[in-house]
Amino acid sequence: MGAHTTSTILVLFFMFLTLSSSDNHEGNSKYYKPCKRLVLYFHDILYNGKNAANATSAIVGAPQWGNRTNLANQNHFGDVVVFDDPITLDNNLHSPPVGRAQGLYLYDTKKAFTAWFAFSFILNTTDYHGNFHLIGVDATSMKIRDISIIGGTGDFFMHRGIASITADAVEGEVYFRLRVDIKFYECW
Repeated sequence: MGAHTTSTILVLFFMFLTLSSSDNHEGNSKYYKPCKRLVLYFHDILYNGKNAANATSAIVGAPQWGNRTNLANQNHFGDVVVFDDPITLDNNLHSPPVGRAQGLYLYDTKKAFTAWFAFSFILNTTDYHGNFHLIGVDATSMKIRDISIIGGTGDFFMHRGIASITADAVEGEVYFRLRVDIKFYECW
């Protein structure tokens, strides 16, 4: 094989790679249509030393200057919280739960109020049975934050997408409710 033939094959190969990796879905990704969409609320009640009967989350790790009953100063930097929160279809804490949000969040920045989330939504309703997993940064300075949906099981087998999170209610450092607008872009 000559040098000219090898060069031609390489050019064709790289053209193929470029075309195969380009966006073939009618333009930009912001125009994709979700294959499934849900809006859910999850309610987090942090243990504060007095509310053990109602708490759905607890500080399991704290910086040396903090403790595991109150969130640390400096934007809660270093606190690690695990949770098992009820999920509802509306913003009422006392509505019947349709599932649980289980996982952790940790405060990872001293200079901004930011948390990193890793959790699963576990649903058990007449419409949906299964779970899906979310991971990403919750930069609370932004009104709407997007985190990744990285897979699931049951009715959510291999689903991927984006969850847009909005703080729906915040009551001090003990209770918050998040509105989670879930858009699946890959459904099996």
